[in-house]
Amino acid sequence: MDIFKDKIAIITGAASGIGRSLGLELSRQGAKLIMADHNPALLLEAVEAVKKSGGAAHSVCLDVADFGEVKKMVDDTIAEHGRLDYLFNNAGVIVFGEARFYEYSDWTRVINTNLYGAVNGIAAAYPIMVRQGFGHIVNTASAAGIIPMPASVSYTASKYGIVGLSHSLRVEARDLGVRVSVACPGMIETPIYDTSKMVKADRLKFISLLRKTGPCSADHCAKVILRGVQKNQATIPITAFPRVFGILQRLSPSLVRLILGNSIKQFRGLYWAA
Repeated sequence: MDIFKDKIAIITGAASGIGRSLGLELSRQGAKLIMADHNPALLLEAVEAVKKSGGAAHSVCLDVADFGEVKKMVDDTIAEHGRLDYLFNNAGVIVFGEARFYEYSDWTRVINTNLYGAVNGIAAAYPIMVRQGFGHIVNTASAAGIIPMPASVSYTASKYGIVGLSHSLRVEARDLGVRVSVACPGMIETPIYDTSKMVKADRLKFISLLRKTGPCSADHCAKVILRGVQKNQATIPITAFPRVFGILQRLSPSLVRLILGNSIKQFRGLYWAA
């Protein structure tokens, strides 16, 4: 993947999970990284891992929901390197449980981080990429961005927004030299399942259920994303779930809703409150 050699790439949500793996894989391909996250301790560990592998990385501790902080990171990157080749809007959070039990903050925190985090990155970087005449924006959505997943409605809303944002921006950006892709991972083995808020849910039972689906590793996910970026794919599905259910959703949305509706009925009382 010589397309990443000596390129300047910003990654948000870079301290763990997919973001950390993207950093390690991009560094192996010769990219120079700006790794951003809100967790300073984990971010430092991720940056040190990149440096130990022989890569070049700089850390920025920020909240992607704060446009001022995101814009400063992008402007500082341009001031130091003179350009920005890749922006990976990867930061994300999730709240598990049924929407009827959400607090209002469970909506705002997820949507502000996931959707507005991507919006802030685009608002800061896209005009610069247009002036450059090149650049590639890669937004991390989810299988929940193309499939109406229950038990994570605020997350699904944010990821549907990211998919729509990515596809529409790709249309606008095409003739301006800027590429836009959206990654839609299925079950990926990351710390998000251990650290996320559970609303009236049994964490151990729920995580056990999720992991029975055979999640793939974050490292494998990162490799698939970067292959998709290399090919300039509009949508990059990772694992069989978004590929199969994505097709089924297009062919028969009512059937997908029926399958997922039956699932949520079975889960009530087993994994979360009835």
